Amino acid sequence: MACRRAFLLASIATLAGCGFELRRAPELRFTTVHLSGFKPRSALAEELRININLSQSTLVVDSPAQAQVVFEALNEAREKSVVASTAAGQVRELQLRTRLSFRLRTAAGKELIPATEIVLNRDMSYSESAALAKEDEERLLYRAMQSDIVTQVIRRLASVQAL
Repeated sequence: MACRRAFLLASIATLAGCGFELRRAPELRFTTVHLSGFKPRSALAEELRININLSQSTLVVDSPAQAQVVFEALNEAREKSVVASTAAGQVRELQLRTRLSFRLRTAAGKELIPATEIVLNRDMSYSESAALAKEDEERLLYRAMQSDIVTQVIRRLASVQAL
């Protein structure tokens, strides 16, 4: 029993000293941001809002007048195209694409991040016999791409040096 306890304490001490730390949201160099240009009830805008608010130092505000910086979505789109089909014309493979164009500027209008576009692609096989399952897969792939875009945007916002 004492041997187990000593082993457990040694294991805990080893883990505590290894420097392991959970990944945190990057620290942004501005305190308030306004999100503009998104479609009403945009899932991407909502996920971006949640991730920015997770930061210890930055808050999303409702009005540009309250914001230190303004994140402006220039274009947000989801696209689907046929990549491969059979000789009979049946779809065999699709390409899903999510695109976000944006820029970041101060409330005074100084451009911090010029117009930038992030485009993500995912290939998906398709079968008429599994159409419902493929719709679910498509929805999950779009959601994963949306999360990837939010992560990339947060990293780019964290790289802004001077206001």
